[in-house]
Amino acid sequence: MKFIKIIFFVLCCIVSQTVLSQEKNESNSQVWISDNGDGTYKNPILYADYSDPDAIRVGDDYYMTASSFNCIPGLPVLHSKDLVNWSLIGHALSKQKPLDVYNRAQHGNGVWAPCIRYHKNEFYIYYPDPDFGIYVVRAKKAQGPWSEPVMVKEGKGLIDPAPLWDDDGKAYLGYAFAGSRAGIKSVLAVCTMNPEGTSSNNDDVMIIDGHADEATIEGPKFYKRNSYYYIFAPAGGVATGWQTVMRSKNVLGPYEKRKVMDQGKSTINGPHQGAWVQTQTGEDWFIHFQDQFAYGRVVHLQPMKWENDWPVIGNDDDKNGTGEPVILYKKPNVGKKTFPVKTPPESDEFNVGKLGLQWQWHANPQITWGFPTTLGYYNLNCIPAPKDYVSLFDVPNLLLQKLPANEFTATAKMTFNSRFDGEYTGLVIMGLDYSFLCLQQESGKLFISQKTALKIDKKSEESESKRILIKDKTIYLQVRIKAGGICNFFYSEDGLKFNSIGESFTAKEGKWIGAKMGFLALRDGSINDAGSVAIDWFRVTK
Repeated sequence: MKFIKIIFFVLCCIVSQTVLSQEKNESNSQVWISDNGDGTYKNPILYADYSDPDAIRVGDDYYMTASSFNCIPGLPVLHSKDLVNWSLIGHALSKQKPLDVYNRAQHGNGVWAPCIRYHKNEFYIYYPDPDFGIYVVRAKKAQGPWSEPVMVKEGKGLIDPAPLWDDDGKAYLGYAFAGSRAGIKSVLAVCTMNPEGTSSNNDDVMIIDGHADEATIEGPKFYKRNSYYYIFAPAGGVATGWQTVMRSKNVLGPYEKRKVMDQGKSTINGPHQGAWVQTQTGEDWFIHFQDQFAYGRVVHLQPMKWENDWPVIGNDDDKNGTGEPVILYKKPNVGKKTFPVKTPPESDEFNVGKLGLQWQWHANPQITWGFPTTLGYYNLNCIPAPKDYVSLFDVPNLLLQKLPANEFTATAKMTFNSRFDGEYTGLVIMGLDYSFLCLQQESGKLFISQKTALKIDKKSEESESKRILIKDKTIYLQVRIKAGGICNFFYSEDGLKFNSIGESFTAKEGKWIGAKMGFLALRDGSINDAGSVAIDWFRVTK
């Protein structure tokens, strides 16, 4: 009996270790890791669409947020111990207001470039909605809970807020203008706020007119160092711009300026817009995005140094004060400790009664759209398609996540519990062009096809490949993505042999966001019931 107990104990330990090993493998990406494991890292540190990143250090911890536009939950909050390895720990925005607006898909609207700060033992995230104004949310812990949004400065076209609390306790707010709403652009302004940073005053001062040589200057970040006020601001446009820095001894100017980083001879186009972060050991670093179109605006980390109270970002081999971005570099010195590899989640086994943090909807989620379960699957309901449906452009109940690398394979196992003809589900690559594997019930039978639509913001209609009869309601759907966003779709009825279906499709970015991947479940017309799809798992592999 004692021997049997020992054997049982050993077996339990083996099983436990296997589970922990699986969990460890599932927690980190199989397709992109920035940490090279030898004291160096490669860019991008996040090969995903965390656009307009902003970051801070609080003690020994680093926190990042990013724009999220129409995707909910919004305002992702990421955490790192070394500026290279990042985990997704939550979101600061569970729903966007006004609800009557953001309960519908609002491509390119919503949360634009945010700014995260830590002031008086509290986290602040300021974010702009270009159609309404500048909001702030607050939390005692970065994981949340976060407060409801408070309007700090109302106004159409106000974007890219950046607060600064001065040494005397006075608070300021820098911001920019969206030409599409405000009718002006390439201008930065500063106003004062109440000491709590929750309400602004109408004492705005323009600090730069960039039309002459800083076209589309925006995205300011406000800092103070050595009695200088600094505003880090990108200019020149999303895909091709550069990083400008302004400084002044007076918070309201006049400011002098300098270009501190551009593409130069590197392969990194438009290296700009982000955050200056200083480590515990006094090193300076700069986080910024690079527009990779279908893959979104991926995140890079650059070394930074100060020369004559001006920052130089990246490598400045020609010593002209304007750096160029690095691809490979020594990891930041954050003290004597080293930290394990961390990446935001991608794969999901749907084994817990909570949706993974990687998933977002295309609008404020409604309770009827779907449910997590403790039964090992996510239940996605077939919701009626919008009235006058033409394409997925107006569909809010798309369950999606960011593309995690330039090359990967995504596979899903699902069981389609359809109840009525006209119900369909599938695996989608979503953008302003999209394509998806469509599993649909017609005449009581299940068929699979590829549906594709191009330029959906122009109201174009879907095309469909030949339908193939499916014998079993449990099916495996797969998309393989190669460099350049080239997608090929496959399906399997046994999980072993995958059959090609349809044609190659080139992924296309959405409105201000990268392409995304995930699921849909829809039906024609509305009655008092609906079928559903049980998504067993979703796995991202090489």
